[in-house]
Amino acid sequence: MDRNNDHTSREFGAVESVPANARSLAFWDMVATWIGANANNGTWYVGGVVAGTAFAGSVYVTLIANPIAYIIMALIGFIGFKVGTSTMALTRASFGIRGSYLPSFLNTTQFIGWTAVNTFIAAISVSFICKEWLGMPAFGEPGGNTTMLIGIAVMSILHLLSIATGHRSVKIVERIGVFLVLILGAWETIVVLQNISLEAIMSWQPPADKRMPLGSAMDVMAAFSLGWVPAIAEFTRYGKTKATATIAPMIGANLALFWFAFVGIIGTIGMAITTGVYDPNHSDPSTIVSKLGLGSVALLVIIITSTTANAVNLMAAGISLTNITKKLSPITSLWLVTVVAAGLTVVPLFLSSFLHSFILFLDYIGMVFGPIFAILIVDYYFIHNRNYDPAALAERCGKYWYSNGFNKVALAVWVTGVIAFLLLQKQPFFVSSIGATYPVIVLTGALYYIAAKRQAAAHTSNTAKEDANAY
Repeated sequence: MDRNNDHTSREFGAVESVPANARSLAFWDMVATWIGANANNGTWYVGGVVAGTAFAGSVYVTLIANPIAYIIMALIGFIGFKVGTSTMALTRASFGIRGSYLPSFLNTTQFIGWTAVNTFIAAISVSFICKEWLGMPAFGEPGGNTTMLIGIAVMSILHLLSIATGHRSVKIVERIGVFLVLILGAWETIVVLQNISLEAIMSWQPPADKRMPLGSAMDVMAAFSLGWVPAIAEFTRYGKTKATATIAPMIGANLALFWFAFVGIIGTIGMAITTGVYDPNHSDPSTIVSKLGLGSVALLVIIITSTTANAVNLMAAGISLTNITKKLSPITSLWLVTVVAAGLTVVPLFLSSFLHSFILFLDYIGMVFGPIFAILIVDYYFIHNRNYDPAALAERCGKYWYSNGFNKVALAVWVTGVIAFLLLQKQPFFVSSIGATYPVIVLTGALYYIAAKRQAAAHTSNTAKEDANAY
């Protein structure tokens, strides 16, 4: 094969459309990618957080909030498959070429944030291993911050290795990691249920002062899963078939999230029953694994799960950055965001509550990205009738240039959606029932449809008048 014509070794920039002969991800590669992305310590942790709604509430929230998020992911994954560009490049069609820099910047920051979150949780595992093997203090003990810094350094080196060659190295990491994380999930599920009956877990109730409202849990779970959506086209653009781009991610993401959130739920509740204390701050898998006595092997697997999840996070962050500037190559961008994420991971060591920071981070995701997804989906499927021109996505003064590179209608609707989230999130009805995230997505989509149709009608009318005057 002529190596000059072999695109499979290339990492494409955000706006470059991936040709058919460079699409190397098969159906089961995509399933493995999204199992690896969701079967991790972050999913475990969020399961423990929503355990504050008790067993029935947490299972309800998990079964409702996440499939909706992954339907949204499949819809955008299909756009990436058809157009061949990254998710943030797709926003050029709706927000304008320059307008897309806003979601791209937000996306880069959120995936760097996710990397930091997962790295911090994995560094806790490293600290427990250092305690067991070397006698060093673990996280939460006097002197534990030094051990955590060692853990952060170890994880950052693993992350650099996982994204060294872009989507190809990510594919290898996911293939290796998926089996290990599933074994760990089965292992902990068996251990918890051997020590505590499912009946006791199902009947447990959290203390009144630590009970989480159902709507708040819905927002936490929705934001957790929606956080993956901006990464979807980074992978579906390399998918070989439509099913690879739509069905495969939903299978992998739902399967892994249901299972590992369930593990987090029963593990946290089981520990609360055993110790008599429910503290969602200690729902991280390292603490639970340590208290369940699963040992260093389980902690090592947790470290691997962080690597598989963060490979996807870093891929999305780095490629999003190339939508803002062409001065950085895709691989350089991947390395840059990895280094920045390592620095950000240190910050929680100086905060009073990691849990509080985690929930604020999820609120940020739901607030800014829910409206973006609504606009992108409505724009592609209903305004442009499933037809984006990949070449025009990079065309100055082309069809996606709008007004000096900005689609003011999309930006105005997005701001409206953000404000609506801030208002609805505090209303008692939404706090106690369905949350604000999905109602705001529906509202934003409806507003954009109306505004974009009016914008198109006005453009058609002005064009007709100009033609008439010219005649």
